[in-house]
Amino acid sequence: DLVKYCSDACLKNHKSQHEEDCKKRAVELRDELLFKQPENTHRGDCPICMIPLQLDQSKSSLYSCCSKIICAGCDRANDSREEMASLEPKCPFCRQPVPTREECNRNRMKRIEANDPVAMRREGVEQYKKGDYYNAFEHYTKAAELGNAEAHYQLAVLYRDGHGVEKDKQKEIHHLELAAIGGHPFARYDLGCEEWDNNDWDNNDNAERAVKHWIIAANLGCDRSIHDLKVCYGNGAVSKEDFAAALRAHQAA
Repeated sequence: DLVKYCSDACLKNHKSQHEEDCKKRAVELRDELLFKQPENTHRGDCPICMIPLQLDQSKSSLYSCCSKIICAGCDRANDSREEMASLEPKCPFCRQPVPTREECNRNRMKRIEANDPVAMRREGVEQYKKGDYYNAFEHYTKAAELGNAEAHYQLAVLYRDGHGVEKDKQKEIHHLELAAIGGHPFARYDLGCEEWDNNDWDNNDNAERAVKHWIIAANLGCDRSIHDLKVCYGNGAVSKEDFAAALRAHQAA
């Protein structure tokens, strides 16, 4: 979709004629990617039952032995099976014995050495809890480079709050966008808030973008987006049809 030059000489002679059009088209392509509805959230599916994991993290468990996130249903089914057969507790996925806390830490380090983005992000969380924002940033960055949407969201939070890095609105938005593209509904909701707060009420361009973000987030199960869409519907910023469709999708998520 962008201009391709046949040689360096062609680039030098003609780039100025196409530069503005190329920049405009690049923005359009970026928006096409940004506003595409993800099929699922960033959490993905339970690797056992293949049902999408819920946004509520209390309804799933992360096992350090294999870095798999198991839904509460499969977790409970495994517990019941072990209890009935008087078996030792094991991971529902890889069947390794359930590790102690010290073993969890060692397992996580092994997974990090194997370039596991889930383990890297988890280590970032542990460092953040300790107040070691620099190391949290390092682990989040590595996980994000490997495509972990949650790590992108955590990086956005660090740039927003200035923890371990200088506050940087541009980098915050950059990571929010990458997280949103990866299916992160809360990053998507935050982008909608940014657009709404920066709206020029003479043309409503940013408000329209905010509504798009909130509809996508609502379709992924974000409660806060539904609340804001309800307000938008009340003041006419979103149509009855779009609000009804978002409500149905949110209930089904």
